[in-house]
Amino acid sequence: MNADLIDEFAVLWFQAPLVMSSRMQDFAWAGVLGGSNEMGRMVTEKVAAAFESVSDVNVALVKESIATAAAFATGTFAGMPGASDRVAVAALIPYGKRVRANVRRLTR
Repeated sequence: MNADLIDEFAVLWFQAPLVMSSRMQDFAWAGVLGGSNEMGRMVTEKVAAAFESVSDVNVALVKESIATAAAFATGTFAGMPGASDRVAVAALIPYGKRVRANVRRLTR
């Protein structure tokens, strides 16, 4: 497992619960005081992250396919190990980016 994949998993593992608890507090205060746009923001960013993730995975798969075809054509297979990790990182980066931004915004 490469370092980028470990970093993205760590962000989701440790920072996502912080974002969730901060949002729960916001929802509770919104219930008492009225009005919160956090729910809409949460849904919008999840949909945007999903679309970005699918797009990034498709790009990563094309890059890995081209690299694999080139490796077969030249008889060198360097760089092929770790292809699945690189695709997984591409899938997780959009979510990690949003989690980091939410941690900064919600812990101010």
